[in-house]
Formats: sequence, structure tokens, C-alpha cells
Amino acid sequence: MNSRRVGVVMGGASAEREVSLNSGQAVARALAAAGHDVVPVVLGTGSDALDTLARAGLDVAFLALHGRFGEDGCIQGVLEWLRIPYTGSSVTASALAMDKLKSKELFRLHNVPTPPYYTFDAKSGTADLEETHGSFGFPVIVKPRREGSSLGMSRADNIAELARAVENAKRYDSAILVERYIAGREVQVGILGDRVLGAIEVVPRHGLYDYEAKYTPGMTDYHLPARLGAARYRGVLNLAERAATALETDGAVRVDLIVTEGQNEYTLEVNTLPGMTPTSLLPKIAAAAGFDFTSLCESILDRARLHNSSEGAAQADIVQFPAAAESDAEPAYVSSRQREGLRTQRSRTR
Repeated sequence: MNSRRVGVVMGGASAEREVSLNSGQAVARALAAAGHDVVPVVLGTGSDALDTLARAGLDVAFLALHGRFGEDGCIQGVLEWLRIPYTGSSVTASALAMDKLKSKELFRLHNVPTPPYYTFDAKSGTADLEETHGSFGFPVIVKPRREGSSLGMSRADNIAELARAVENAKRYDSAILVERYIAGREVQVGILGDRVLGAIEVVPRHGLYDYEAKYTPGMTDYHLPARLGAARYRGVLNLAERAATALETDGAVRVDLIVTEGQNEYTLEVNTLPGMTPTSLLPKIAAAAGFDFTSLCESILDRARLHNSSEGAAQADIVQFPAAAESDAEPAYVSSRQREGLRTQRSRTR
């Protein structure tokens, strides 16, 4: 048995608590079956996180939290303060990825295409909404600025529907993001450390790929790999990597994109703690790349570290990918960081 005491942290106070519990339970079972010393750490809905984590006696934390106070940098900051290495991205990267406005600002700064947008203060009235929207046009997608799992998301085709969509979104946040609707295929890309694992296409059977479509079996059809030509598929993987790099994410992430019938791709958001439930996309993508669920969990765990310290970088372990035949040929898609590593390795063996 592995001597490290691994706390699988789940629950929390966000609207995604139930999803988090499902993810955490699945991860805890997998790691325990693989011989790890696992303790489930279920956070309550109050302000008990610091005390709960401090008393758990953990050597490392596997974060299976979703939504606010879980993947927005809050818990990451607590773990940095407690000096407990954790899975996923740093405090800063987590906060930036959770904030859809800040993510989009960084995407634009790094020339990562993203749909046009504006933000609206939910405290303002309908007249302000009409003035703010102006000639932005329809249809649009309305969503809370800081929320996950498509909670509070809806489509609006006119100003009346926009007002109702804002009312729905403000149940989750006082700041609302209004984004131009882009018709196209919904494609999600999985990334693990320096490796871009692949892309899956999701086709909801009814309307948007919202919370219900994500977590209700039978509500969505999946195409793995995504139904794209080889060259465009590689371009989508590259765009997803650029989006993750713009936010300086780490560990396992999922990048959500829209791929149009033309030659345009748009990044919607980056999820720094992807779901690990039976209907979640990252495990599906990882399975096609050679990872069963247990090896995926162990690979995520292997990268746990502290980020806010001079020795943090040295604590990161190398992900152990499934063995492959030795060859000088590069796979179909190699990330920029992997490519540099391949060059270094080859230069040493020649």
C-alpha cells in the first residue's frame, strides 16, 4: 500500500455539490482499489473547510470539488496555507479559469479566438439591459460569470427572452456574461499535464448542452474522437492547448470549444477540475488515449504539488503514461511542451 495519506476532497458549498460527491466517491474507490491509503474528506456547506482539512492529517489532497469555493482558487489557497500538496491548478489559474470574463480577456490577449461578449450587472434594470445590449444582436447565450456545469445558462433570441435569461442566471451570480451564440459542433478537449489526450464531440438530444444534458444518462450522444478531418482535429487540439496555456493551468483540464461548419473554432472556457462521474467527458477522452479510470486518477494524483513556493516546481512528479513501443516517430499530435521534451530526450540518446 502507498504510504501517503490521500484525502479525496469533495462536497462543498457550491451548486455543484452533488456532482462533486459523485466525482469524489468514484475517485476514492479507484484509488483505494489501487492500494492507496485513501480518506474521503467531505466538506460541508458552511465555513468549516479550513478546520476539516487541517484535522484530516493529509499528505496530499485529490480535489474532486466543482464550482465556487472548490475550483475557483479558494480551497487551493487554504491548502497552500496548510502546506498540503493538491491536484489541479494553482490559486491564480483556478480563479482565472472560473471567472469567464477574466478568461476571455486572457484568451484575447493570447490570440485565442472566443465568441464576442459583454457583461451585465444583475442589479441593473430591464431598461439598462436594452441599452447595454444595443446592436449586439441575437441569438445569445447567457450565463453566470462565475459558475460551472452550465448552471444558469440559457439561450435568448430576443430582448424578452434575454431579460428572462438574466433573471435565471442571477440566481447563481450577480454578474452575468452575455455571449454571442455560435452555431457549430460542441467539442471538448482533455489535457493531462503536458499531454493533449484527444477531443470528444457532444450532441445534446434536446437544445443546449446544459446541466441536465451533462448529467442525465441518455440525454447526450458522444462521438469519440470528434468527427473532424485529421488536419482540423490537430488544429482543435492545438487551440485547446493554447487556451490552457493562456491561463497557466496544470494537471487535468478540459477545454470547451465550438467548431463551426466553416474554418473557425472558438474557445468557450477551461475547466480546471473536470468531472469524474460516469457521464463525465475527461474519463471518456482519457480511456480512448489508453487510460482506464484508475490509471487516470493515479496520473492526476502523481502531479499533486504546492504551487506557491520556491520548491513547488520540484515537487511535481512526472506523469506515467501507458507504455508504447519505442520509436523515433512522433504521435499524431504532440503538444509544444511534449515536443521540447522529445527533442531533449533524442539529443541525449544520439
